[in-house]
Amino acid sequence: MEKGLELIKEDLQKVEEELNSLLTSQVPRITEEAADLIMRGGKRFRPALLLLSAKLCGYNGVDHIPLAVVIEFIHTASLIHDDVIDNAEVRRGRPSTNRQVGDKYSVLVGDFLFCRSLAIGIDIGNLEILKTLTMATTALTEGEAMEMEKTADLSLTEEENLELIINKTAVLISAAARIGAILGKTPLEVEEALAHYGLQVGIAFQLVDDCLDYIGEREALRKDTGSDLKEGKITLPLIHALEQCTSEEKREIQEVVQSDEFPPDGLERVVSFIDKYNGIGYTFSKAQQYLNEGKDRLLTLDPSPEREILFEMADYVVMRKV
Repeated sequence: MEKGLELIKEDLQKVEEELNSLLTSQVPRITEEAADLIMRGGKRFRPALLLLSAKLCGYNGVDHIPLAVVIEFIHTASLIHDDVIDNAEVRRGRPSTNRQVGDKYSVLVGDFLFCRSLAIGIDIGNLEILKTLTMATTALTEGEAMEMEKTADLSLTEEENLELIINKTAVLISAAARIGAILGKTPLEVEEALAHYGLQVGIAFQLVDDCLDYIGEREALRKDTGSDLKEGKITLPLIHALEQCTSEEKREIQEVVQSDEFPPDGLERVVSFIDKYNGIGYTFSKAQQYLNEGKDRLLTLDPSPEREILFEMADYVVMRKV
């Protein structure tokens, strides 16, 4: 995928520069903490998708750069709030913001990034884009609330999990693709095709994340494997296993997931059932189905170098190790 992104290399560099310049707060500590997490890196998958979508749609202005920053700000704010709720200890290989400055200050840093994002959107002055950003931010909050309500809930169904994934992850990726199309003033069918592609890729992205939490390498993930399970997050690999396993096996999984203190061998025990019922393979197959559906919608667009990179980005989602 990196080779394909050469097409937007200059724009990605401008985004990196703007990430710093648009972060300034009247409170230096807020600026420092927000910059600390943002500048640790990350895949910049969402900004790249916005830039590619805008280029594909023939946009020649400058607003795609600050809007790509906005997408990354919103994503980062959601991560900060997520870490507070989950009492997480690590983010991108280093102590999470809540571990560094406490929960209260972390919430303020996340709120600052959300507000800064909307302020930039207002300055740009496109109501359709502002509506898209607002709807995505609202959905992220609802997705977080859904996840909290379903913590350690072994009755979570695949359909409920999909709704959670759409709200917590996929809507922002879809919004990134849609905003590029809005900037390019494309026909509605092109905008909807790109937004649908982004939604399907977003679903697949999260499904692969859920697999990597069980099978990824600690060094690559920059966090411990099994962290989602330890936080009580019930994801598709486990949901699939729970649908297949015996009552006795389900009771054993319940003992691990709902225990007051996560057992030292808890991850190993749960993974044994996920392996037994091919939860990882099933989840990867579902991710591929969503990617295929998203790529099919791209086929309705005219061939272009940008469209080919979007195909590559979809393929990257299932091949990545982090």
